[in-house]
Amino acid sequence: MQIFDIPVVNEKLTNLTKEELVSEVIRLKKELNAVLLVHYYQESEIQELADYIGDSLQLAQAAEKTDADVIVFAGVHFMAETAKILNPEKLVLLPDLKAGCSLAEGCPAELLEKFKNKYPQHILISYINCTAGVKAISDIICTSSNALKIINQLPNEQKIIFAPDKNLGKYLIKMTGRDMVLWQGSCIVHETFSFKKLTRLKLEHPDAKIIAHPECEENVLDISDFIGSTSALLKFIGEDSSKEYIVVTEPGIINQMIKKQPEKIFISAPPESACSCNECPYMKLNTLEKLYLCMKDKNPRIEMEESLRKKALIPIKKMLEMS
Repeated sequence: MQIFDIPVVNEKLTNLTKEELVSEVIRLKKELNAVLLVHYYQESEIQELADYIGDSLQLAQAAEKTDADVIVFAGVHFMAETAKILNPEKLVLLPDLKAGCSLAEGCPAELLEKFKNKYPQHILISYINCTAGVKAISDIICTSSNALKIINQLPNEQKIIFAPDKNLGKYLIKMTGRDMVLWQGSCIVHETFSFKKLTRLKLEHPDAKIIAHPECEENVLDISDFIGSTSALLKFIGEDSSKEYIVVTEPGIINQMIKKQPEKIFISAPPESACSCNECPYMKLNTLEKLYLCMKDKNPRIEMEESLRKKALIPIKKMLEMS
């Protein structure tokens, strides 16, 4: 297991009430001609203010198409970087620059490049949960929504390195039959779900279907009734006839599930220990207060060298074309 310096949410930063913060965010969106892009794993109070809410692919597509002057990204750093790569002329804001990602932190570009050089006949497909530096040395970027579709478009003889998520990579190997070389990274959230506790929970709720994100470990996926990206999980619970689900991913998605299917029951899968380890600590750094402050101050903003941006844009564009 990789060790990370897990961030802690800051204390109260303003004297504004929640109602005042909401009002100010709405006002500033209009004043700045800003679009607010929000990931499913954000707190519900931020989700309610979103212009677009979605998974990594949906938000990248929304960022590519927006005509707003300012993009405010309530997500994590690599997502805001992707928005900047697609929109170099726009101001891109992130409520907290420390909102990173264990997958991105566990895959430094310089180490991945050395790894890649060992396999000169392979192309590098990188999961979007990576830094701009990793994107710049990749051939194609993918998300959990489109990875299967992208790999299936490549010739069978094409050799592939998949980075940085080994669990998603193993799942894709199983689904495609491709013999891919995997970078050994993982998501701290999706690795924390307890297989024993999950099987116990299933015994307590025998009619509940287990639905899981493909970043989870293989033993969890093996007992799941449905595996998919966050957007695919949302679609599934709308089309499926079951009334009860055990949700094996970051519990922020449950807010949207309840909104879409209020008559159904959603149970958050338990982590290994008695903690909130199934919540992404990076995602939770973005609070309503920080959202307001970043819009008021137009800071923190995402910046990068143009040469890096241009290199990183190529595999992102390839992903959007293949999606």
